[in-house]
Amino acid sequence: MSAADWPAPAKLNLFLHIVGRRADGYHELQTCFQFVDLCDEIRFDVRRDGVVRRLAGAAGVAEEADLCVRAARALQAATGCTLGVDIAVVKRIPMGAGLGGGSSDAATCLVALDRLWGLNLPRQRLADIGLKLGADVPVFVHGHAAFAEGVGERLVPLYPPEAPVEANYLILKPNVFVSTADVFRDPELTRDTPTITLHGFLKHGGHNDCLGVVRHRYPEVARALDWLNQFGQARLTGTGACVFLACESAERAQAIARDAPPECEAYVARGMNESPLLARLAAE
Repeated sequence: MSAADWPAPAKLNLFLHIVGRRADGYHELQTCFQFVDLCDEIRFDVRRDGVVRRLAGAAGVAEEADLCVRAARALQAATGCTLGVDIAVVKRIPMGAGLGGGSSDAATCLVALDRLWGLNLPRQRLADIGLKLGADVPVFVHGHAAFAEGVGERLVPLYPPEAPVEANYLILKPNVFVSTADVFRDPELTRDTPTITLHGFLKHGGHNDCLGVVRHRYPEVARALDWLNQFGQARLTGTGACVFLACESAERAQAIARDAPPECEAYVARGMNESPLLARLAAE
């Protein structure tokens, strides 16, 4: 059995507040996730022998470390499923960018294989399995723009009229890989931002507490932000490296992108409050 073209969308953090630090070292966050139509694509070929094999994936990532492989094996372990799969990923989302590409790939693997292996687990069960792979996996599993707390796993799905505006975005990826672990270990990182409510965010917005540390540690990101700020309020997604700007139209985003600094990759993407993974699942 084969199933092609399962989407794994990128995400933006529309804000990111760090409101505390837990005894286990993890940080308590508040954020808003929105998807964009920049997507990896994943093909699955079900195997009867139980073997999980990666045919194509992220460059420079060993198969055993690949989140798609780990997600498939975690689903096998959680359910006792004896089927296997060949996985081929077409990567379009840059790595180390704050766009959640690896987590999204893992979520798409969980959702797709749940269907292809005939497991029919509740969506929350898939999210719980995914949380062990990464804090961002649950939001991709559930597939709705969300206000998130905890390490990012406590989600309030956002629907109209509270859903974010599905803006056109220009996303710049500087030529640098940002280490999320290093950013969160930095002693200068703000860790005591007061908590806000969902309605407080919708009324007043928010900021990214990682911005100062990332600007200091990664001058490439600082330069990209400064350049993009000429055209409006540029923001950092996650810990970066990507920065983004909401634009009034795709044409405006494309016009700015044409003049982007040569050391940056530019992506024009549309905000989405529902993941294309849900539509693909419905069509399966």
